[in-house]
Amino acid sequence: MAQRNKRWWALGLIALAQFIVIMDTSIIGVALPRIQQDLGFSPENLSWVFNAYVVAFGGLLLLGGRLSDLFGARRMFSTGWLILLAGSAAAGLADSVAVELSARAAQGVGAALIAPSALTLLMLLFGAEPKELTKALALYGAAAPAGGTAGVFLGGVITEYVSWPWVFYINIPIAALALIATPALMPAGGVRRGSLDIAGALTVTVGLGAAVYAIVRAPEVGWTSGQTWIALAGAAAALIAFLAIQANRREPLMRLSIFRTPNLGAANLAQLLLGAAWIPMWFYLNLYLQQVLGYSAFPSGAALLPMTILIMIGMIAIAPRAINRFGPKPMIVTGLAVLAAGLGWLALIRPTGSFLVDVLPASLVAALGMSLAFIPSLGTAIASARPEEGGLAAGIVNTSYQVGSALGLAAMTAVATSYGAGRLGDTVALTDGYSAALIGAGAIAAAGAILAALTLRSTPQRDTTTTAEPAQVG
Repeated sequence: MAQRNKRWWALGLIALAQFIVIMDTSIIGVALPRIQQDLGFSPENLSWVFNAYVVAFGGLLLLGGRLSDLFGARRMFSTGWLILLAGSAAAGLADSVAVELSARAAQGVGAALIAPSALTLLMLLFGAEPKELTKALALYGAAAPAGGTAGVFLGGVITEYVSWPWVFYINIPIAALALIATPALMPAGGVRRGSLDIAGALTVTVGLGAAVYAIVRAPEVGWTSGQTWIALAGAAAALIAFLAIQANRREPLMRLSIFRTPNLGAANLAQLLLGAAWIPMWFYLNLYLQQVLGYSAFPSGAALLPMTILIMIGMIAIAPRAINRFGPKPMIVTGLAVLAAGLGWLALIRPTGSFLVDVLPASLVAALGMSLAFIPSLGTAIASARPEEGGLAAGIVNTSYQVGSALGLAAMTAVATSYGAGRLGDTVALTDGYSAALIGAGAIAAAGAILAALTLRSTPQRDTTTTAEPAQVG
């Protein structure tokens, strides 16, 4: 009995890890205008407070999983928390743009070690008992939207009533607790001989970073400038090199043949486009509330709470039942289409608008769409792989969402800036820029719905419900 209780305490720590790495993407949203003002970020560079984290996180997830396999999941889990702790302290203490972005990247490195090792530890603890594994995966899955919800609200509370550095400092006591609890609760994890694909990790991270940098910088230096084309060419070369390395290594970060698995590639594409549509909406809705409607930090965070609560309800209660009734493919297509409709409605924001008219109803429609599409696409991506490749499939789908988030925000930042989002103080120009970004995000979601309809195969409903039913926890 004591051992059984220990397992569930360990699961609580694993769910906390998932909660924190997702919270760290959303908690900065409400704080961005204060960070911009205090550290001197330009409108074009401000999105890198988000991108520095997600590019490091997404680019290094596969390497994090490989390190977990080679050196032990528990060791990498603890190492990730230690790096996250140090990066969070540095981000809060930062007094310049360069230090802030370096610290955010360090946080992303820590998250890239924590996330795959957490899933490995979960499988070690519960993998031998299918019924227990279902409950464990449900709690683990529910921790992600909970982290996103908490991040939005906590970011507003902390920024308004304390100060923005505390959106980073909040990680420090949690990381310290995790470092103390991990040796007592977690199994060591398998350690095996093998080689590290350092070249693969470097090329994919450099490629993604260069692509995001080029898209963000293009409105400032020009789409036809040498700087833009050199950065894009470098990104393409690095990503091509990554694919070549993966194709030729005996022990690659990502075995390319896994994408021959039916539905895995299509579900990952849906996750990538979900991130590319959702994150720009969250980013620019925060800025609209503060820089156009004049909300301070706490009311801005509170204004997004109805949307995030609906996401939680949708993911935990609505989506699993809808998947059982209609299957995953119709829900992914419908969810992306509803998200596109909500983003199109949000794009009607006005310089003299109000929360109740311009934001609340449209944001709830968008949130419903996100909650309907996210769980079935995630479950399909993981369930499509062979059981022994579940960890790799989970790493790939996490990477897809993070990469989509970074590239989508970079592209919409370029769109918003070209339509006036860089003219601080001019509410008409700001609204035009933010509206253009929301239209672009809606187009991405609509494209996702069409591509999902064309590429996803209809599958038996039981294939995905195991990994997509957080409603059955407890």
